[in-house]
Amino acid sequence: MSTAETASTHATAEGTAGKPPLDDVMLAMDVVDTLRRKERLVQRELDSGERERALKERLRRIYSAQGIEVSDAVLDEGVRALEQDRFVYKPPPKSFATTLARIYVSRGAWGKWVLGGLAALAVVVVAWQLLVVAPRAALPERLTAMHAQVTALAEEPTADARADRLLAAGEKALRDGDTGAAETALEDMESLRRQLEADYSIRILARPGERSGIWRVPEANPDARNYYLIVEAIGPRGQTLTVPITNEETGRTELVEAWGLRVDKATFDSVAADKRDDGIIQADLVGRKPAGRLTPDYRLPITGAAITDW
Repeated sequence: MSTAETASTHATAEGTAGKPPLDDVMLAMDVVDTLRRKERLVQRELDSGERERALKERLRRIYSAQGIEVSDAVLDEGVRALEQDRFVYKPPPKSFATTLARIYVSRGAWGKWVLGGLAALAVVVVAWQLLVVAPRAALPERLTAMHAQVTALAEEPTADARADRLLAAGEKALRDGDTGAAETALEDMESLRRQLEADYSIRILARPGERSGIWRVPEANPDARNYYLIVEAIGPRGQTLTVPITNEETGRTELVEAWGLRVDKATFDSVAADKRDDGIIQADLVGRKPAGRLTPDYRLPITGAAITDW
């Protein structure tokens, strides 16, 4: 069939069906694509209507070189499509829907950061619940349980009385909504329990290069002297323990491994003479603090006052 007959047949089919066949549409799209690739040619040839025929001939030669026969109708359709910007993608106008669509399409770029942020937030929430909310909610039960442990260990009225005061302070803080004060009362009661559990001997420090005793002139009485033996707490397995000691000069309670225990001058001189004899303190045991008690049993005359630095 000749080219004219093909074009005539296409024209008849177009008139009958009301629209060009699919093959012609596809070919026209290819023509438009070719025209766009030949942008310089398009700009030069379409500037003048008289040159349209020369443009179509050049296009026909391009397709002929590829073994494709293109009718005038298809070429005309392609030129018109180019002029009308058909077969060109036009992005939809900006709107809320298109914005959401673009966000969704780009989820690969921001999604991992959002998921990471949500995961971190979840960790923070869970940690807050486990480390803050839950312990605070359990404060009343923890206070009561700790009080029971302390009173079960205590073997002297002083410890029972202190435990009762701490429990009352904690319960009052809870009624007032002061969680911090309630937690402080619980911590103090836990410290009291550790003191009652501790079992140690109090011995004079006699290691080489270490002082075994000192004396000081008190600020309140420049004519007097306060004498102290430097002591440490030794556990059942021979280990040095850290114990809470209240410094009489500052009023602060500190956790220390060694402290100065105030004695009278006669006791101080006796220990000094023992050490001068052969460099060893034979009677180095000052007292013992058994489990269940807060007050040690002393072998030497002790005032109970102490210092934590010298």
